[in-house]
Amino acid sequence: MTAAEPHWRTSTRSGDTGGNCVEVADNLPGAVLVRDSKDRSGPTLAFRPDAWRSFVGVLRSTRAG
Repeated sequence: MTAAEPHWRTSTRSGDTGGNCVEVADNLPGAVLVRDSKDRSGPTLAFRPDAWRSFVGVLRSTRAG
């Protein structure tokens, strides 16, 4: 059995100007990975999926209000 490889994606809200962007890999069991899109070989943050959902939910609620 092989370990799953992260499938990285950039937010659809990220522009093509190379600004402050992150990439997220949420296809792994038990973890959501986040990295800087400008430094793909740099450090990666790992979050529990429930913690990531809560974080994204807070961001969405602040954008809507």
